[in-house]
Amino acid sequence: MALSRITCLFSLILCQILSCYSLPGFSGSDSSHPNTFTISSFSYRENKLRPYDLRYIRVDLPQWFSSLSIELESDVDLNMESIGQLSDSMLPIICFRDGSLPLPDISNSSLKSLVLNIPSNESIEGIQGLQNTEQCYPMQRNITMKLTNEQISPGVWYFGLFNGIGPVRTQSKMIVRGASYSFSTNVSVEGCVASTWGQYCNQTIDSLSCALSNSNNGTDSYSQPRSVLSCKNSFETSCLGSEEVKTYYFDVLEMAEELTVMATDFRFSSAPSNKTGNSSGINLICLVRHGSIASSAHHDYSGNISSAPLIIQSPMLGRWYLTILRSNFSKQTGEAKVFNSTLCFSIMLQVLKCPVGRAGPNCLWERYELQTFPRISVPFESYYLPLSGKVSSSSAHFLLEPLLSNSSSGKVNDTWTYFTLEIPRGAAGGNIHAQITLDTEIKLEIYARFAALPSLQHWDYYYANTTNSSVDSAFFLLNNSTDDKIDFYILYAREGTWGFGVRHLNTTVTSSNGETTMSLSLERCPRRCSSHGDCKTALDASGLTSYSFCYCDRNHGGFDCSVEIVSHQGHIVQSIFLIASNAAAILPAYWALRQKAFAEWVLFTCSGISSGLYHACDVGTWCALSFGVLQFMDFWLSFMAVVSTFVYLTTINEVHKRAIHTTVAIFTALLAITKATRSSNIILVMAIGVLGLLVGWLIEISTKFRRFSFSSEALLNMVNRWKDIRVWVLNLVKTLKKRFRWGFMTAGFIALVMAGVSWKLETTESYWIWHSLWHVTIYTSSFFFLCSKATVADGEDERLPERNYELARQDSFSGGH
Repeated sequence: MALSRITCLFSLILCQILSCYSLPGFSGSDSSHPNTFTISSFSYRENKLRPYDLRYIRVDLPQWFSSLSIELESDVDLNMESIGQLSDSMLPIICFRDGSLPLPDISNSSLKSLVLNIPSNESIEGIQGLQNTEQCYPMQRNITMKLTNEQISPGVWYFGLFNGIGPVRTQSKMIVRGASYSFSTNVSVEGCVASTWGQYCNQTIDSLSCALSNSNNGTDSYSQPRSVLSCKNSFETSCLGSEEVKTYYFDVLEMAEELTVMATDFRFSSAPSNKTGNSSGINLICLVRHGSIASSAHHDYSGNISSAPLIIQSPMLGRWYLTILRSNFSKQTGEAKVFNSTLCFSIMLQVLKCPVGRAGPNCLWERYELQTFPRISVPFESYYLPLSGKVSSSSAHFLLEPLLSNSSSGKVNDTWTYFTLEIPRGAAGGNIHAQITLDTEIKLEIYARFAALPSLQHWDYYYANTTNSSVDSAFFLLNNSTDDKIDFYILYAREGTWGFGVRHLNTTVTSSNGETTMSLSLERCPRRCSSHGDCKTALDASGLTSYSFCYCDRNHGGFDCSVEIVSHQGHIVQSIFLIASNAAAILPAYWALRQKAFAEWVLFTCSGISSGLYHACDVGTWCALSFGVLQFMDFWLSFMAVVSTFVYLTTINEVHKRAIHTTVAIFTALLAITKATRSSNIILVMAIGVLGLLVGWLIEISTKFRRFSFSSEALLNMVNRWKDIRVWVLNLVKTLKKRFRWGFMTAGFIALVMAGVSWKLETTESYWIWHSLWHVTIYTSSFFFLCSKATVADGEDERLPERNYELARQDSFSGGH
């Protein structure tokens, strides 16, 4: 019932945003109108959205706003075919929500309800704001939209950009794979000058003047004294032609029991003054809407106030709009008649308010305002206690029996007790946590409603029993509720006033039979991330709203880390693979020790040990040191091991090797300490290793052939004498054949290619198997490369004549010129 008037929010946005079609009245460009002015305008330039990242943007719309314009540009390039091929975890989407932050992957049901298609170019009429739900659509390269005050309500609007959704979005990851997107946004809000309204602020709107009075003296045994806020139009009468409409607004500033709209003093301007009533068959239709101007297409309530008053129970706080129009349909004849005369009438409006501490029909039930008690250690966390001396304020829980309404004051087995609390500005990213520990003999139900008191007809969220609650709502989360315990969260609750109603059904049971406790609190992460993650806090792009989110461990994900992504058995298997696969480092370490290459032996041994310790910590098995230290050691030593393999292939002396190792250690340490997991580091390290090999060869050549002369005469002889060049090339090939064992060299390249394939195939789901293969193949390739270096026999290191150019320690030109 509470969501019955909520329609599909962005059906029109869907057509305009994603297809960028030009619809009448909704173009991105805005012409200049004399009754409008710019309230606010801001832009966000070149924001980067990495895989699994999100951004929130908040827009405040005052009561007098006329339109909201949003222009968003990104480098996303999606079509229907590419959308179908992408998984949810790789799909960039944009979501909208009125009043609080959208969260598309809050549950499996909300994931299934996503509108993940691009619509056709069709005319879609109507748009209304959604308070308790959201709409999400795939991101596009260009998004342009303009929403007017006839379509959406003033207040706070949020839109969020997500690069991937689903349970894995919050799962911690060692290496993140996926595409990054950049976007820029321009947002502007236009406003209307006083007493104007509409898309172009060209409609006149009048306020109703109000005065406070009392409705009765409370002598009735079933009622309490009530105050009445009476409102009427500024002039005694208003007049309407057959095609005219009148628009009024008024504000409800306090919790009210009832809102009544009525019309009196009907007469036609052309008729005699004593002709009153509604005998002509003219019907005066009143359309009422909260937050936005009412129209025939979009209104919350409607009625023929010429025949009976329009009554609205428990009206919401805020601004209400009345639209009055004539209906020329005769009930007596059932025919439409045309009347050219002007109908005059008086508008009367009454808002019935209960005394302080009372609520409900005839103000018979108890109502308590809850006081906020902030938790100083955690921002925007607090608990609420009644402003009453009936209960103790020593803890966050309070007894409910002393506060319950007396059953003799209303219907037996249907008595209500109300509580109201405030969510502060900027805390829309918090969660309301409601708990009631039930007595075994008392049956309770709880209802919640934003900006008003709930009832059986009007509510936003409710819990009646384990099988009857708002579980279908995306932002309602049950927390182990049982027959004797009510426990649920309202996720990302809107900032403002909330009303809670406790309905006790078997009120004939006395309170002496037990105790029932209740607590209402504002918390950051629901369920404390289910003990499987850490609660983080961030700000939206404007810095005005604080929101919290869970950063889960490697085995869990979801909004509250309650989704098990990796089972216990799977966790054991993954841990064994990721840790034990580092034993492959024994191969290159053993060979380096056998060849008495002690520096390489230390590097490969420490690299294998640090990688095993890092992955043991990463999967949650055991952390020998802090995660950051282990990650740095793993990547740095791995980088050094790769480079040392290349340097080992040279035959330079230890002095030059130490110089190269020291230089490389500095650069690889910088890579490991700044974004160690980025994919480009693999290419950079390989390039550094090749460069180290080339530098080693150049040092070797320069050491052996210091007296080699590159005179112009020698160069000319080399060019002109092709026979010597041929002999030189052949001897170079012979030198390379003797320098390396090419069987091991080929095996090393094959293992290196397999390592590259393993690295390329790594995904979040298959990371454990492919990264384990990466460990094995990369260490195996290093082993083969180390084995490929041949030992130079004695006597092969003789120098050639100074005029010859050689690479190895042998006379390559022994039979030369």
